[in-house]
Amino acid sequence: MENIQHLKVDKEPQATLSMDPMKFILWLFVVSIIMLFASQTSAYLVRRAEGNWLEFEMPKIFWYSTGVLLVSSLAMQTAYFAAKKDDFRLLKIAISITFVLGLTFLWMQFEGWKQLVAMNVYFVGNPSGSFFYVFTGLHGFHIISGIIVLIYAWIAVFKQKVHAKNLRQIQICATYWHFLDLLWLYLFVFLLTFN
Repeated sequence: MENIQHLKVDKEPQATLSMDPMKFILWLFVVSIIMLFASQTSAYLVRRAEGNWLEFEMPKIFWYSTGVLLVSSLAMQTAYFAAKKDDFRLLKIAISITFVLGLTFLWMQFEGWKQLVAMNVYFVGNPSGSFFYVFTGLHGFHIISGIIVLIYAWIAVFKQKVHAKNLRQIQICATYWHFLDLLWLYLFVFLLTFN
């Protein structure tokens, strides 16, 4: 019995790899969105190759909305950097600008749809128009989800729960927002190239 008490462990247990559960969920969500849009763009290319494809010029408002989304991403990154430096004034301004620009992007997408209808490009009819509405609509839905994430971060910012020692919420928000920006850039270039 005494021998058992004097036993020494030569090896320390190895640390297990761990990840923040919320960040893990975010990355699962991002991967599922990538798979969704990859399947949709593949279907687009296959259907386009079959013929009976209406070509139309993308309304200019989609160009402008792309610029709005890029600026919103810069504002989001500014908010993140401000949080790291505990610059609460800049943090509040930058995250508020991101929120307003996100809503502006959605409004511009809706206006783009109205312009498509004026050009006789409808959701039902030629598959080229259907795909365009599906792509922009799905992305718009994900922008709405991004705005919801942004609202939670915005509330935390104004309650001063986001700061240099607690960046988790702003990191998740920034990661998702930048992903949505990159996703739109991919869709925008894809639709310009293959329309």
